[in-house]
Parts: sequence; C-alpha cells; structure tokens
Amino acid sequence: MSPARAGLAALLLTLAADQATKLGLYFGTDLVLTQPWRLAPFADLVVVWNRGVSYGMFQQDGALGRWLLVALSLAAAAALGVWMRRAGSRLLGVALGLIVGGALGNAVDRAVYGAVFDFVHLHAGGWSWYVFNVADAAIVAGVVGLVLDSLLPSSAPGRAREDAAPPL
Repeated sequence: MSPARAGLAALLLTLAADQATKLGLYFGTDLVLTQPWRLAPFADLVVVWNRGVSYGMFQQDGALGRWLLVALSLAAAAALGVWMRRAGSRLLGVALGLIVGGALGNAVDRAVYGAVFDFVHLHAGGWSWYVFNVADAAIVAGVVGLVLDSLLPSSAPGRAREDAAPPL
C-alpha cells in the first residue's frame, strides 16, 4: 500500500471512529444525564463541550470564533492532506492521516454543535488529565508518528523518499 493510500485509510478510519463514538455516546446513551461513568479506577466517561482548541485554550463563545476555528481546522487539514499525498513513507502517510482525520472530526463537531464533544477523562490520585476524544488521541498519535518518522533514517528499507536525489 502506498504512503498516500495508507494515510487516506488512517484518515477515514479516524474520522469514522471519532464520529461513531461521539454520536453513539451522545445520542445512543444517557451519559449526559448519568455521568460520570466509571470505566476503571483511572478512567471515566463524561460529557464536556470544548469551545476552544487543545486543552480548552482559546475558548470561543461567539459565532465568529466558532467559524474561524472551523476554517482553521479545514485549512490545516487541507495543507496536511497535500503533504500526506506526497509522503515518502507509510509511517509519515499514516501519521498525517491520523492528524487530518482528527482535525476533520473535531471540525465536524464545531460546525454542527458549536463545540467539540470530549468524553474520556483520565485521572489517578490527585492527578487529572484533560478530557479528550478519539480525534484528539489520533492527533497526538499522529504527532508521535511525525516525530518517529523524522528520526528514522531515510535509507531504511521501505523508506525511500520522493525528494531524495536520484542515483548517479
């Protein structure tokens, strides 16, 4: 499978999983009324509407901010999608697909509901992590993939780069 096709597969799977979990939890359960749901001593399902970006920064209550964040998400997804089409390795293609799929999943929420539906809360003792969703997790995994791809030598098997100079 080419890097671009692997990236597209990751994008579509991420977008589908993100929207399926959000729609299933929000419309298919009574989580909104009965939260939190304890999954494990360190994990709960809750309902949080994030009107900002990562970690709740830059909260936007008005329509202008909402649509600016949608436009920014779509622009970033388009730019990363172009990069994904040109990816020289499957790891890079999949990493970019995860990021684009996550960005699109959160953009759909913001466009339809005015905020992103977050629902996973990890905690232990006095420590509490931000509430997140499948799209957020995919974006983080994609960034990790980008870092790993940048650390791998381009001469490794299966990692021929398109931008590499042709042999003499």
